[in-house]
Amino acid sequence: MHEAKTTLSALLRRVATGEEITISSGGRPVARLVPIQRGTERVLGRDRGVFEVPGDFDAPLPDDLLQVFES
Repeated sequence: MHEAKTTLSALLRRVATGEEITISSGGRPVARLVPIQRGTERVLGRDRGVFEVPGDFDAPLPDDLLQVFES
């Protein structure tokens, strides 16, 4: 644990290259530093036109359906 605190920057550089590092305290593993799994880049507007919000989207719910949520 002490070594991890004093060498955190170096450990993070190693993790950035893909290495996984286990941090122990008293000989017992307590944490693991792992690289972040990067997904594909999000593209805004990719699904434009796939769904259209109905005009009554924010209209009050019918009484019978509203009772289901309130009970």
